[in-house]
Amino acid sequence: MSLEGIRSVRDLPVEGRRVFVRVDFNVPLEGGKVGDDTRIRAAIPTLRHLLERGARVVVASHLGRPKGAPDPKYSMEPAAQKLAELMGVEVLLADDCVGDGPRKVVQDLREGQIACLENLRFHAEEEKNDAQFAAELAKLGDVYVNDAFGAAHRAHASVAALPKQIRDRGAGFLMEAELDALGKISKGEVQRPYVAVLGGAKVSDKLAVLEALLQKVDALIIGGAMANTFLAAKGASMGKSLVEQDKLALARTIMTRAGERKVDLLLPDDFVVGTGLDATSGRAALPDEIGAEEMALDIGPKSVEAFSKKLRGAKTVFWNGPMGLFENEAFAAGTRAIAKTMSELSGAFTVVGGGDSVAAVQETGLADKFGHVSTGGGASLELLEGRKLPGVDALR
Repeated sequence: MSLEGIRSVRDLPVEGRRVFVRVDFNVPLEGGKVGDDTRIRAAIPTLRHLLERGARVVVASHLGRPKGAPDPKYSMEPAAQKLAELMGVEVLLADDCVGDGPRKVVQDLREGQIACLENLRFHAEEEKNDAQFAAELAKLGDVYVNDAFGAAHRAHASVAALPKQIRDRGAGFLMEAELDALGKISKGEVQRPYVAVLGGAKVSDKLAVLEALLQKVDALIIGGAMANTFLAAKGASMGKSLVEQDKLALARTIMTRAGERKVDLLLPDDFVVGTGLDATSGRAALPDEIGAEEMALDIGPKSVEAFSKKLRGAKTVFWNGPMGLFENEAFAAGTRAIAKTMSELSGAFTVVGGGDSVAAVQETGLADKFGHVSTGGGASLELLEGRKLPGVDALR
């Protein structure tokens, strides 16, 4: 997935025109306020650029899953407030995303103000990629910019149908950075050794990515609960750990394929185990020491050392998925240690691919030490699988 045939926001004729910017403000809310503003901050360079060039900026996003009807708890209001606070400009929130209300807000925009449309998913037509709904949205912009990489894998109206209805269209700075970094990783056009680190709960969630990466990497490190399935496939007794019993044969096939391709596949040598997901403490154990009532909930110290050693020799690293149940303090050490090791790799290109691994990197305060931290979980994985992203193709 490359930037070929896609114009940059730098090259679009935006002066004095209404620019419809699809952003990804699908942020967590806590008590009616934005809990994590990472995605809002990520859109600011594009929005500043447009304001500096005298554009009249209209931002649109979805938030949560409001089931195609207005729902006050999914209003864009907290996101609009946070954007105003971060940019130091006035952000006017429209009462809807189509119709007379938003048209009036956009029409009355003064220089230096931003209009924010209400949640796109308050209309079922958004997720149906409805052309008529897209035509209504198109009435609010003369130029279209997509800076919502996190939604680029969805064939939704504001992402896929709308750009085709506006001649002057292109990618924002965030979208460009994502496609550039992840494009290199997915094609394997990188410096070697190239090491991928995959974690998370299930092999089934990452199967297509595993298969795609096996063709490109020199080494593959597997942690998180998905490692349990691989170890069980090798005959380890994993106690009460999460194991996908129906994927054992598949895990064996992947291990065989890695051997055939001379890809070094590393699995945990030890774990931190606990009695359940809400356990407040754990103990280090080898795979054959896990009790019948215990679960492997993080990688252990030996695994951290072995994984870190492999990472220190890498020139390119892609990481997706935590090494354990990192949201529980008792089982966060493995994920944090891998984040720290990756942040210290000098001269290596390090990419964190969306989802929980990004949350882990943000939490450790090391995000700025990585080459690229992706804002799109599902989108980054689909791009690595070699699939076409509707929101990107619509910009060509």
